[in-house]
Amino acid sequence: MTRLATAKWWTSTESTAVRCELCPRHCIIPDGHCGYCAVRQNRGGELFSLAYGRPVSLAIDPIEKKPLAQFLPGSKTFSFGTFGCNLGCVFCQNDSLSRGAYADDELETWIPPEQIVELALQHHCPSISYTYNEPTVFAEYLCDIARLAHSAGMKNILVSNGYIADDAADDLYPLIDATNIDMKGFSQSFYDKMCQASLDPVLHSLEKLRLLGVHLEVTTLVIPGKNDDLEEISTWLDWVDALLGRETPLHFSAYHPAYHCRIPRTPATTLYAIRDLAISRGFPNVFLGNI
Repeated sequence: MTRLATAKWWTSTESTAVRCELCPRHCIIPDGHCGYCAVRQNRGGELFSLAYGRPVSLAIDPIEKKPLAQFLPGSKTFSFGTFGCNLGCVFCQNDSLSRGAYADDELETWIPPEQIVELALQHHCPSISYTYNEPTVFAEYLCDIARLAHSAGMKNILVSNGYIADDAADDLYPLIDATNIDMKGFSQSFYDKMCQASLDPVLHSLEKLRLLGVHLEVTTLVIPGKNDDLEEISTWLDWVDALLGRETPLHFSAYHPAYHCRIPRTPATTLYAIRDLAISRGFPNVFLGNI
């Protein structure tokens, strides 16, 4: 018999549909269907998390791969992800997971939170990373694991797009010790055209994490002709300076063609120019990736 976990952060409607309150999409989900993320399903007027207990990718990674440059450097982190994502990035670098969905036979899998923590302990990892796809979509599973991880003396690392509703963030973010948030591009037009989403909720998440005292690093995947304009990058640096602080580690990574985007990969010279700009502006912690 398939085991399913009841979701949090949703409300009923006047019909058999439900309204998911996990992220800013606020999907209205008819009975028998899933929301945009493909892993939160309405069954008989009740919302369930198909991703709970069903990781599809597990690995032990260097923490620098998250990427985190200034949190537990040199350590290994137990990493896992599920299917599903609440953004629609046409350039997704991991679409096999983000746009994947569970087949019926995969719903027979069940790995409880205790088992994830035990695996991390067995491999002597000081942290667990919620990563690969968007962890927000398996937030119930994440929270249950994160509490157990803290009880076992481990740290929790979130690698996320920051696209989450306030109530869910208030439950999830206090459980996080370090995070790397993807800031896709510092314009609403970029989020509209390239991610089918909005920028403001991501900026709000960054501010919330900073106020909570979570170790915060931010990554931008630099795409030629889309979000690599130095004037726009400079405006982004203005925002970071004012709201997060210049000490915030900033990562700029090279894009390669993937999913529905065939733009040629990012030249190394573009990343070097961005790094030089940031350093000239007084940002001491600038890191380049995928070169």
